[in-house]
Amino acid sequence: RSCLVSWARDVYKRQIQDKGTLVVGITDFAPMDYQNESGEWVGFDADLAKAFAESLGVKVEFVEIVWDNKVLELDSKTIDCVWNGMTLTSEVTSAMACSNAYCNNAQVVIPADKAADYQTVESVKDLTFAAEAGSAGEAELNALGYSVTPVSAQSDALMEVAAGTSDAAVIDSLMAAAMVGEGTGYANLTYTCGLNSEEYGVGFRKGSDLVQKLNDFFKASYADGSMLKIAETYGVQAAVIEQK
Repeated sequence: RSCLVSWARDVYKRQIQDKGTLVVGITDFAPMDYQNESGEWVGFDADLAKAFAESLGVKVEFVEIVWDNKVLELDSKTIDCVWNGMTLTSEVTSAMACSNAYCNNAQVVIPADKAADYQTVESVKDLTFAAEAGSAGEAELNALGYSVTPVSAQSDALMEVAAGTSDAAVIDSLMAAAMVGEGTGYANLTYTCGLNSEEYGVGFRKGSDLVQKLNDFFKASYADGSMLKIAETYGVQAAVIEQK
């Protein structure tokens, strides 16, 4: 009986190994997942996903998805997991089998101008916002009752602000640190107040044995220092959560 239980428990792992690839659903989201000059997907999440796939003896394949359709993509088996700075909201954890949290984050406000005037959640209540559809940022704005226009990606939210079609964007703090301010393509923008604090996790289909495999991988890679080494490459080491 124990052999049968073990066999059933590892069914998802065997499916991945039989096809030879782990298909990871992502969006273009620096510093977690983005393409370098050679067109290769890199970033904290991308590099971790490559290392996890290697631990399973398979290759990784990255597939860009519409973030608002992530559960549909997962359930239809277009992808094997969602690994893209995904906030562990109640909606996510009820629809997916999720890993342990591995990274801290927050949703932050990026106003078009007058950043000094928008340092609190109350001070931004009359602004019009752009936020990625299906994101934690959109959910936070809706919960507050603030005016929000959903867009297809977090990078599009920044473009809305730069173009003057929205007063402010709400995006992940890790992305904001990489995408706005001095030395970036949005040097005149800065992020101000945070709307919340949250944690990232990776989502698999319900019942997947790969969740435990990934949790074990996280624990081992944190212990041997490789997780923090990857994080340092992309400047997110301060946000990494200790894996016990």
